[in-house]
Amino acid sequence: MPSPYNPYNLPNSFPPQHQAFQPGIEAIMCPKPISETPLKNPINNKKLLNKVALITGGDSGIGRATAYAFAKEGADIAIVYLNEHIDAQETKNKIELIGRKCIIMPIDISIEENSKLIINEVTKHFGKLDILVNNAGVIYPTNNLEDVSSAQLEYTFRVNVFSYFYLTKEALPYLNAGSSIINTSSIAAFKPYPIAPDYQASKGAITAFTKAMALILMPRGIRVNSVAPGEVWTPLIPSAFDPYAVSTWGQSSPIGRAAQPFEMAQAFVFLASDDSSYMSGQTLNMYN
Repeated sequence: MPSPYNPYNLPNSFPPQHQAFQPGIEAIMCPKPISETPLKNPINNKKLLNKVALITGGDSGIGRATAYAFAKEGADIAIVYLNEHIDAQETKNKIELIGRKCIIMPIDISIEENSKLIINEVTKHFGKLDILVNNAGVIYPTNNLEDVSSAQLEYTFRVNVFSYFYLTKEALPYLNAGSSIINTSSIAAFKPYPIAPDYQASKGAITAFTKAMALILMPRGIRVNSVAPGEVWTPLIPSAFDPYAVSTWGQSSPIGRAAQPFEMAQAFVFLASDDSSYMSGQTLNMYN
């Protein structure tokens, strides 16, 4: 049963739907995910004024909501995405409407060499980099370990884990004291499900990577944290799960509904800003 606490009257069910390819296209979802707070006059204190943030998977879902929230706090944005050009352009247009700069880069982050290209483009365009958000991911909801092929296992880790290593490594020469790295983990790292063992293992790896890098980079004044979302309404859901699972997405949570991307975004703002200046190596668990 849905919780009676629903101040924005957010949906607690969705029409059955499916998309053939990951990570999915937000523009054709029904209903579209909500990327901005419904508050009419939200308070933005420019906590990230003139910062430059790179967000993987920033074209849609949690990445898009985070990009909007960062821009409203005064940051310029670089977005990396795979091939969802309509979503990426819509996100870019909105950020520029907010009054901040934005570049979009369609590129495969699972390929190590592309990380250097990404960082070079961002620093060439903006002259610096202050915030790295490793957010992009894939999931294949396989029930049986026997059905997880070597190719699937490797690709899941290349996107969900290796790309985080690659981009962090390439970004480090440009990250000064006060910079922040934020990795997107998952509820799956802490609350196991009987599906997608490769995905769950990858999210556990991200959590461990976050803690290790926090210790390694603290002497440089760089903080590293992660956000662990629960069930959120993003394009990854209809592109990964069957229509019935989509229609009931989030209903098993105590609050009785899926989260909307904007409900995750402020966690990233907090970790990117000096509000979390004493926090590193931690995970904000954004599920119930």
